[in-house]
Amino acid sequence: MKDIKEVDGRESGSDEEMLIDTSRMNRQQREALEVAESAREAKGEKPSFASKLFMGEFEPELLTPFPFQDDLEREKGSQLVRKLADYLVDRLDPEEVDETRTIPPEVIEEMVRLGVFAMKIPEKYDGLGLSQVNYNRVMMMIASHCGSTAVLVSAHQSIGVPQPLKLFGTEAQKRKYLPLFRKGAISAFALTEPDVGSDPAQMSTVAEPTEDGEHFLLSGTKLWCTNGTIADVIVVMAQTPSKTVRGKERKQITAFIVETKWAGVEVMHRCDFMGIRGIQNGLLRFDKVKVPRENILLGEGKGLKLALVTLNTGRLTLPAACTGMAKQCLSIARRWGKHRKQWGSAVGMHEAGRTKIASIAANTLAMEAITLLTSHWADQGDKDIRIEAAMAKLFCSEMAWKIVDDTMQLRGGRGYEKASSLRARGEPGFPVERMMRECRINRIIEGTTEVMKLFLAREAMDPHLRVAAGLLKHHVPISEKFRAGVGVAAYYSGWYPRQWVNGSVWHSHQEGGDLASEFRYVEAAAHRLARTIFHFMGLYQDRLEKRQNILGHLMEIGTELFAIATTCSYANGLLERHPTDKSPMDLAKLFARQSRLRIEEHYRGLKRNADRSGNALAKRVLEDEFTWLEDGIVESEPNAYRDRC
Repeated sequence: MKDIKEVDGRESGSDEEMLIDTSRMNRQQREALEVAESAREAKGEKPSFASKLFMGEFEPELLTPFPFQDDLEREKGSQLVRKLADYLVDRLDPEEVDETRTIPPEVIEEMVRLGVFAMKIPEKYDGLGLSQVNYNRVMMMIASHCGSTAVLVSAHQSIGVPQPLKLFGTEAQKRKYLPLFRKGAISAFALTEPDVGSDPAQMSTVAEPTEDGEHFLLSGTKLWCTNGTIADVIVVMAQTPSKTVRGKERKQITAFIVETKWAGVEVMHRCDFMGIRGIQNGLLRFDKVKVPRENILLGEGKGLKLALVTLNTGRLTLPAACTGMAKQCLSIARRWGKHRKQWGSAVGMHEAGRTKIASIAANTLAMEAITLLTSHWADQGDKDIRIEAAMAKLFCSEMAWKIVDDTMQLRGGRGYEKASSLRARGEPGFPVERMMRECRINRIIEGTTEVMKLFLAREAMDPHLRVAAGLLKHHVPISEKFRAGVGVAAYYSGWYPRQWVNGSVWHSHQEGGDLASEFRYVEAAAHRLARTIFHFMGLYQDRLEKRQNILGHLMEIGTELFAIATTCSYANGLLERHPTDKSPMDLAKLFARQSRLRIEEHYRGLKRNADRSGNALAKRVLEDEFTWLEDGIVESEPNAYRDRC
């Protein structure tokens, strides 16, 4: 067999390129890591603001001045936002969608007429050709009104067929499929499986080539496929025959475009969830579905790479949706806090209420700043946004949950009561209860909070691994370790002292304007973060990847620094456009203060925690040592897992 080649021409999966030591891993761990590592994008020449932060470099010129749309581009997006918003307010009741689990067909038809399902498709294929910024503005508006409708559009366009087809499809594939979405075709993406989740190394869906080599027979089951129960076209990930790379067998994950009208595609079950109850998400089975070879996307064995690259841009939609919800919460909190009287004054005038409302406002500004900046960068295409996109997803999904929770607490019992019930007894039907149920999934989908932190950790430590990989590996010869040690000493003898002694104290950061002190803080904090990461790498070496709580704290710190810098840049940009309105500066200052407090809390968590005792205790729980504590309950699903274990 020929060696596998990456998109950038480098060999994939070779021992020379595997930066992480796999000698102490079991077979399944090693396979999972090898598959994931081979799918990572090669480090290119494009700069990454956040990547540099982790290495102790603060480059504000990458995000200042803050990018804004020109008038023509903004108006192009505004027209669609206005038309769709007017229609949805008049014709779509999100509470009814939640109750009936159905988005009315006439609403979908109108969105088709307006081109909503072809927003990001180029005009040459009959799409609207919207930029990422305008697309996310539309998604922000939809999410502020109805989460189920936002997911329908997002799953179709952000990770469904249009996005990977636009990025990697052949001209023939684009001409065949992209025009269908302007006519109302709906798409989906199928990766997750019932027993292995999203672990590509254990994927059981297979695609076997036919004898003539012109087709593949696709068989397997996919779970939680959003839009899958109504989709016309689906991107399906499957294992294709393994290939040999340098004498080692390597699993191949391949992406296929599958039409649901083909024989063998069956919807087994439509899932029902706590929130976003109107989505069409289900369990799909593929039974020897005959897929033409020309329906392979990107190439054999490159399906996981396709998925990861697609998600880099696709996951930017989720921050936009979260920001839309945050804006709605701010509107509710402002109106309720001003008009609801309690103990002689409005609830928003009590200190507890004021604190929540101010925090909601400041955090919403930060979410909008991060969403807009990463969207602009995606449009410009001149930056590597892998880390920033993951940070945007992590930050906005977590912050949206806090904002919705604060809004519910501010509203009290009325926050917990359904909007339909509020309206039925004559009160404004603020949908805080529904928003909380819809918001919770954002910390799970498109990479859970925990997975995002691990993804960030791998990318953040990549420069260190490239320098020190030879020294960290256990199975390399002593002579090679010695040569690696010389290289490590040469690099870090210059890099490490700079993390302690540098010019950050004297930098004025005039580009920060009235927020220059916050820029100075970010620069100094980046050096502190870089040396802290280095210390923990030295302390734990190859065992650091198992210390997920430590990595989580470090990645949260980096994300907060990115958020401070982005928010301050955005506030300065807003002030420049509207010099008499200094309110963005006040919001940015409050956000930065609160963010700095969170950063210090993470640093404390690195030193003072109960991780060791908690890990040991959890092991004993899993060994059934504490089942006595479960006495006195009615066990839920008592036979569950009994036959599997």
